[in-house]
Amino acid sequence: MAEEGFLTRKFGEGVENYYSGSPLNRLAFLRTNHTYLSTALQHPSTRFLLLNSLDPLSSTPSTLAFVSYSDISPLISNPYTKTEEETLETFTSSIDHPVLIFLGIDESASSEHTITTPDGKYTGQAYFSVDVTPYPHASYSSAADGLLQGLKVDHPTAVFRTARKDLNLDKEHAAIYASARTLTNWNVTAPFCAGCGQKTLSVNAGTKRACPPKDAGVETRKCPSREGVHNINFPRTDPTVIMAVISSDGTKILLGRQKKWPKYWHSTLAGFLEPGESIEEAVRREVWEESGVTVGRVVIHSSQPWPFPASLMIGAIGEALPGKEDIYLGNDPELEGAKWFGFDEVKEALGFTSGLYEGTPVGYKEGALRLPPKTAIANQLIRAVVLGEIHLAKI
Repeated sequence: MAEEGFLTRKFGEGVENYYSGSPLNRLAFLRTNHTYLSTALQHPSTRFLLLNSLDPLSSTPSTLAFVSYSDISPLISNPYTKTEEETLETFTSSIDHPVLIFLGIDESASSEHTITTPDGKYTGQAYFSVDVTPYPHASYSSAADGLLQGLKVDHPTAVFRTARKDLNLDKEHAAIYASARTLTNWNVTAPFCAGCGQKTLSVNAGTKRACPPKDAGVETRKCPSREGVHNINFPRTDPTVIMAVISSDGTKILLGRQKKWPKYWHSTLAGFLEPGESIEEAVRREVWEESGVTVGRVVIHSSQPWPFPASLMIGAIGEALPGKEDIYLGNDPELEGAKWFGFDEVKEALGFTSGLYEGTPVGYKEGALRLPPKTAIANQLIRAVVLGEIHLAKI
């Protein structure tokens, strides 16, 4: 058994939440190396995840389905035959291209399925994702329609499943899908430059959108995104605090519910972090705005990427101040209700968790508390509090 490190001895085992823990090495430094990307793209063992309206192609509710380059080459051809600079110089806004993202390599793959990086340092099986949605306005919509029809013949057991309703992906596939979905959604919803309003081009293997200096050979407007350091056309990640709040006497946990949730279903409070605000400040503000409860000490528990559409859930545990625990919902009408629950009631409810779109669990008694599933960071925060499974990063 490996010897425990200092942090494990001090804080306990770490927490790796659902949608994190991808098995792929992203190789971010090779995203502009079109020679390598071209080789990886066309390698016979390279695997492609297809998204249709952000729903992934899957073999079963727990496993993604992957296709080969030959399946999707009629739609994407090979966009890496030119350098990134040459691609920008020949940009034509009237010609659309499906979003193609290099997700990384699986270094654990067997040798016959791998390619090696130019420096010879890394070897693995390459993964890409492709948005095959036949958008009506896209110049490739007919090709996308044809590809979807061909999939029904060539991969009859694979279907596009709605992510939050019809899928319960295993952890590694969930992490791969999270990256693909988040980046695809951003590319699709940010087709124009935030600096000058012109149409942009997906570059850097799908992780950046560039504002080309020319469009069909004609000079375009001057744009701040082409000058100096900026973050104008990079993917957005929305930091969100989610917190389990303990009563000042350490016997109860604060949970809330929204009107659209199933009956008796409660969860931890959450909200977006605002500019110029620390995580601790955001926790205190959101809890007070939504429930009227005032929080003092805040500690960080863990985080979770949440690809619906692009949040980073920062999990925290807060402690209410004595005499400041009365619930008042008048500040912010977001919650239908909020309530302090005793630990014993919550412990029992942890045996009957379910997702928002799932039916009631087997053995559940009508009227009892319902909680989010283990795939949600809210569940992990609740468990940390009421079961004593607290692994904190002190800051």
